[in-house]
Parts: sequence; structure tokens; C-alpha cells
Amino acid sequence: MSGFRVSVDIGGTFTDIVIVAPDGTIHTRKVLSTPEDYSRAIEEGLIRLLEETGVAPGKIGQFAHGTTVATNAIIERKGARVALVTTKGFRDVLELGRFRSPRLYDLSFRKPEPLVERRLRFELRERISASGAVLTSLDHAELGVLAAKLKAEAVEAVAICFLNSYVNDVHEIAVRDYLAAAMPEVDITASVDLLPQIGEYERTSTTVVNAYLIPTIRRYIEALNGRLSSMGIRSPLAIMQSGGNLLSGRLAAGQPVRIIESGPAAGVVGAAEISRRLQGDSLLLLDIGGTTAKAAIIQGGLPGQTSETEVGGGAVLGHRLTQGAGYVVQVPTIDLAEVGAGGGSIARVNAAGGIEVGPSSAGAMPGPACYNQGGTKATVTDANLLLGYLSPDTLVGGDLALSPDLAEAAIGELARKLNMSLTDTAYGIHLIANATMMRALVGISSERGLDPAAFTLFAIGGNGSIHGPKLAEDLGIRRIVVPPAAGVFSALGMLLAKTEHQLVAGFYRPLAGATTQALNNETASLLGRVTELLVEEGYTDPARRALRLEVEAKYSGQTATLSIPVAGTAWDECVRARLKADFDAAHRDLYNYASEFEPLQLVALKVSGRGLGDEPGTTPLRRSRERTVSGTRSAYFGAEMGWREARLFGAVDLREGPVAGPAIMEEYDTTIIVRPGVIASRDALDNVILEREEA
Repeated sequence: MSGFRVSVDIGGTFTDIVIVAPDGTIHTRKVLSTPEDYSRAIEEGLIRLLEETGVAPGKIGQFAHGTTVATNAIIERKGARVALVTTKGFRDVLELGRFRSPRLYDLSFRKPEPLVERRLRFELRERISASGAVLTSLDHAELGVLAAKLKAEAVEAVAICFLNSYVNDVHEIAVRDYLAAAMPEVDITASVDLLPQIGEYERTSTTVVNAYLIPTIRRYIEALNGRLSSMGIRSPLAIMQSGGNLLSGRLAAGQPVRIIESGPAAGVVGAAEISRRLQGDSLLLLDIGGTTAKAAIIQGGLPGQTSETEVGGGAVLGHRLTQGAGYVVQVPTIDLAEVGAGGGSIARVNAAGGIEVGPSSAGAMPGPACYNQGGTKATVTDANLLLGYLSPDTLVGGDLALSPDLAEAAIGELARKLNMSLTDTAYGIHLIANATMMRALVGISSERGLDPAAFTLFAIGGNGSIHGPKLAEDLGIRRIVVPPAAGVFSALGMLLAKTEHQLVAGFYRPLAGATTQALNNETASLLGRVTELLVEEGYTDPARRALRLEVEAKYSGQTATLSIPVAGTAWDECVRARLKADFDAAHRDLYNYASEFEPLQLVALKVSGRGLGDEPGTTPLRRSRERTVSGTRSAYFGAEMGWREARLFGAVDLREGPVAGPAIMEEYDTTIIVRPGVIASRDALDNVILEREEA
């Protein structure tokens, strides 16, 4: 990680590229995404940024990447032709699943079709008991017939998931090895290599999603590596994991299920680092891009995490707000609420004669009407332009000129249907988008018993500091932090992440019946495998490796589990006793009660290994460009304040002192709205701080 560090985040509208110099200087570029081949925008944008900065490709020591390719492959059903091999009698587990519905009283709701059609689900006669005993041995004669059927169906990938294989993997391993030898051109995923823990549906779903994605992600990573190599970049590719850590491109190609929430996680990681620099301020993160708005909570410098998420139920369905709409995957994931509201969200008049905004988006092509690339539908960006929040000439440094006339034509069509003025229609679109964004903020805070007014709003994304100030005002939040390079902050956040691997082993037994020796044996096996992975990544010095042990557990008879950290990585009687007390405390924090006399049931052991050294967080970050902006622009602040002349200014102006609203700060990658009654200043960490005057 010596030298210059590069990161790239692909969004639905823009691809964000960041170069951080050894002295912490941030160089950024935003380019329109190229959905037909996302790696093309990366290459074109990076070449231009390298030319601007004079950085030689050979001086790049780290290349981190966040991508939506995995998510898009599922949403668009463009993954591999995949088959499922399972225990006889369990062919339909994907349809049976769990009874969850994102809309409780919607009788028309239908779950998405399984990623494996029924004719490609094959059963084998075998059976392992819950204790791991072999009840029915695998008939190896069936394997030749199975391989022939798979070849005849021309499958590209195979998922293997047998009943109770998490306690005895002998049959899954045998089938995996046989098919790998018989069909070397086909990608094989066995559940015991990915998620060896109880939960037949969740384990099957996760394994199938992984197999479905492997060919697509492998081809994408190979294409990207080829482009980077042709540019002279030799540093290994690292991919952002859903849990907020980096994974090598080689390992991500084999376990793409770990990078499904790749892009959104990076912004949270960066915000957590800023939170630590702000002495642990509790942050309510708001990340608004072109397609979605995302929210997360950061307390004590740490973001929340969940062990399960869903994907594919819709382009913008977040697991926190809508469970049961997509395909379950059980991998560590940053705890996010996500809604379909961003700059590219399309506005329309619904059947009731009102305005609807999103979740469909104009994307990068054709984009909002004002982009002048063929789009004709009104979007949130068109509304913000007409309201005076955006400059027609300075978006992404002037590389993307906006057309007020085209925005007016698109919004005007809606205004005529609604019999409203142009201003009221545009502001209505803005407020309805805000209301949708509010769902994400409320879903991550007050719906969990947290008062959003007690947090500092951390606004990132190209639209975070346009919509964030009004949302903060409505929630009673008095302080907003906008970091350097806010519009590309998710890309920057990847350079503040660390390499990490997590391995899981099923360990389903009561705590009282689990011997210290058995716990230590299983833990030692996981520690050894995680250490091997870190050594492969170059962390050969034990001082550069941090290992962490967690236990997935529940009260006996419960369904839901909690993940409990364990002090150290070795077991003794004191550690065992403390585990029960820690579980009771965690259960009380989450559910407001604990059952101290209820026996504890262990479900799985988890070991995480993190690479240390060359800590990027120790280097102060600073802007590479500070624009000088002057003049005023008329902006609309609602019926109560109307149109006001807002001062235009740049980051450099804040060196001379605070700026009072109404004002608009124009940066290369974002615009910051300083509402009337708000003061903008700049702190020692180069963040822009917005505070209400009475505060």
C-alpha cells in the first residue's frame, strides 16, 4: 500500500474515481457510468485523472474497487445457467423458503422466481442426521448419471447443498470433487465451503446466489484486470466486501456473494473513520447518489452490521425496510437502509393525480432530461436545477453542462397535467423525494428506538448535501458534516478499509454440552485457515495480523441468533461463563429483556482475520482543488421563504471565515445547500460544518 492509492466506485449514474497521494491529497473525477461495459468508464476516467495529476501508473500501490455488477446481475437475471444438487426430497426448498412479505396486505405480491428453474434441481439419495451420522450413504453410481445430465443441460455453474452437511461434509465434498474432475469448465460451489451452518433455506439460497454470480463476476474481474494491466497498473485488485472490508479480486471471483453490497458499504467505512477522528461523534449517515438514498448509524466509531441481507427483490429494496422481497444471502453486511430516491429518480403523475418519484431511475443513459443525452422524463435533478440548487455550468467541474430549458420542458409537462406552477411542481418533486429519503433515515434510527436529533448528520454522495440540510431540519438535527470529496466519498472510503477474511464453522450444540477441548479444536482449525489466507495476501508477519472470534448463539428454542464477540481466541471455563453473560446483555440491549436462566444454544463459530499495517487512516486527508466561486443565484426554499438570493462560494472562501445562509457552496463533486438560518464553517479535518445559528 505504499505510493499512490486508487479507488473506483461504480454507481447507477456516475463512476467515481479517487487517487490519494502519500501526503493525503485527494484527487477525484466523476464520469458517467457505461452500463454496457462498466470497466470502460473506469479505464477512460482513470486515464484522464492520471494525466491531470501526472501520476505514473507504476506508482500506484493499491487499487480498491466497489462494484454493483453482482447486484445488477441478479436484478436483471443475467447470471449463469445454474443447477442445484441437493438431498432427495429437498428439491423445492427455494420455493418453500421463509414466509416473509414486504407488503403484508398486498395479495398480489409474488416472490421472485428462484434463480434455479425446477428442471435444473437434481436430487441424490443420501442422508446425514442432525448429529452428523450417515443414515444413507451416497450412491457413487448416481454421480456419473448426474454429470451426464448437467452436461446435457449445458449448465455454467452448480450449487451443492445437502441436508445437515454443516455437521458432516463428507457427501458434499465427494460430489464437489467428482463434478470438478468430470466438468472442469463448470464452476462448483459447495455450501460447506461457503456457509457451513444451520438453516437449510438460508444456506441453499446463499450457495445458489454465489454459483449464479461466479461466471459473471469472474469475467468482469478478468476484463478489469486486463484493462489495468494494459494501463501499466501492477498493484493487485482488491474488491470491497459487503461487510466493509477488502477482499482480493481472486477470492472475490470465487465468492462473489461477499461483494453484493460492495459500493454502499464503502461510504459507511469512510464515515466511521471520520467519526473516530471527530472523537467518536455519533453519526447518522445519509448517502444520496443518482439512483438510491442510503442511511446508516455509526456509534463509537463503529457501523452496525448484520449477518443476513436480501438482494434481487427490486433495484432499490433495502433489507431493513422490506424483508421477503429478494433472495436471502447470509454474509456479513453493513447495516443499511436503502430506498429508491436519488438524483436520477423519475417523477410521474399517478392515477390519483398526484406526484410519484422513483424508484425507477433515468440512470447514466439517457439520464435526466437536463443532461441533454436523450432523456425526456422529469427527474429529481431536473427539479433541483429549476429550484436554483444546481449550477447549469459547473457540475463535475463543467464537464457536464446542464440544460435548464430541457429540465423546464420535462417538469412543465407534469405541471400542465397537475395544473400547478413550474416552481410548485419542481418543489413538490424535491419534497416527495425527501419524504422517501426520510424512510431510510427513520428506518435506521427512530424505528430502532434512537432519536435522530441526538446524532450529527453525515451527508455524502452527489446529492447528500442538497437534500440533507432540509431533512436534518425536519428531524431536529442541528449539525451536519460534509467531508472532503463528499460526492465521491464511497470511493474514498475504500481506501480507509482493511483486508479481512471471515470463516464460519457450524457448531450446533448446547453451551453446557460443549467441552472446552471441542471449542478449542474447532476454533484452532478456523484460525489456521484464516491465517493462511492472510499470509497469501502478504501479511506474513504475525504482528500484522489481527484475529477475532465470535459465536453465533441463541436461547434454546429460539429461531433468531445473535453474534457475540469472544475475548481472545482460546477457550477456558472463564470464557465460557462470560459468553452467557455477554449474550444476556446483548439480548437485553436489542429486545429489552434477557432470560438469564434459559440455556444457551451455540449455532456457529466465526473467526475473522484482518491485515494490519500501512494504515491509511493515519494520514490527514485534504482537497486537491479549491474552487473560487463568486456571485449569487436565486434559489427556492419553500412557500414559507420563497425565492431568495443565495451567495455562491467555494471551499477556499471558508478559510476567511464562516458563511451564513442562504448560500450555495459549489464543489467539483457535490453542491452544499446552506439554508437560511444556517452557518457554514470549516473544521481542522477539512470538513464543512453546517449548524443552525441558534445552536
